[in-house]
Amino acid sequence: MGTTKEKVLSLLEQAGQNGVSGQQLAQQLAVSRTAVWKAIACLKEEGCQIEAAPNRGYRLCAKQPTYCAANVRRLRRVDAPVKEYDAVDSTNTAAKELAQSGAPHGTAVFAHHQTAGMGRRGRSFFSPEGGVYLSVILRGLPGMESAAMLTAAAAVAVCRAVQKVYGTQLFVKWVNDLYNAEYKKCGGILTQAAVDLEGGGLEYAVVGVGLNVAPPPQGFPQELTAIAGAILQEPHPQHMSELTACLADEISGMTEWLSDAEWLEEYRTRNFLLGKEIWIERGGQRTPAKAQRILDDARLLVKTPQGEETLNFEEVSVRL
Repeated sequence: MGTTKEKVLSLLEQAGQNGVSGQQLAQQLAVSRTAVWKAIACLKEEGCQIEAAPNRGYRLCAKQPTYCAANVRRLRRVDAPVKEYDAVDSTNTAAKELAQSGAPHGTAVFAHHQTAGMGRRGRSFFSPEGGVYLSVILRGLPGMESAAMLTAAAAVAVCRAVQKVYGTQLFVKWVNDLYNAEYKKCGGILTQAAVDLEGGGLEYAVVGVGLNVAPPPQGFPQELTAIAGAILQEPHPQHMSELTACLADEISGMTEWLSDAEWLEEYRTRNFLLGKEIWIERGGQRTPAKAQRILDDARLLVKTPQGEETLNFEEVSVRL
């Protein structure tokens, strides 16, 4: 049926530039004028541009932002809050603050730009306008999942969402890097979690996703030009809300299939590292190895000159 806010937005869209009074909205929805006012205020906070004119009531401004929280919320299947920022240091940081305040499972935080986007091991993540920068709060995870398992499952969820919206297949470099068909990195995943010390499981996890949907207008920084790529060759702003909504829903849905084995096979299939000669990079040292297979706990089994070794979250790169 939808919330009062969603119903108000639908009626405003139907009214067009004619507008509709608060009294009419209240009568059609069988709610109070106060409920209508609160719904209007919430829609404005989510990015909807709504005018209130004497004798005309409320109406949507002629030019509406296509990529905004109101559209993302409307396109989601999961009934959960959506928080939008024009710019934020990191969506993961914002999402963790919301999680600590009790935000429910599936809450999504997205930004048009990150000023301090985070990658693995404290690295910065280049986050210009035009990309998708999204973090989703997960609760009710089945068991004490490893960081590698959560990140691998999130990679599958992201690949599924991109394929649904754009029909484009992405590939994975263990454990969290996303690549396009030209094997240029177009995204990454950062998973962070809080442990429930009393219960022994996870209190919540935050899955952060950064995607280069299209090349930035000013291009990639010089140090990234050889390795960075994008999902699309040119921007498609009309699909950004749909992509963000689909990503949030696919990630939220991880709790339903994380205990199944099928997704891990999909993760293995999408991984292009297996069978390749790689470098293991740790402590400033590089060790040659061959990527053999991904284990059932999402760790990577490799063969080094010293023998077989299992990697948990080490940095690896393909040997050229």
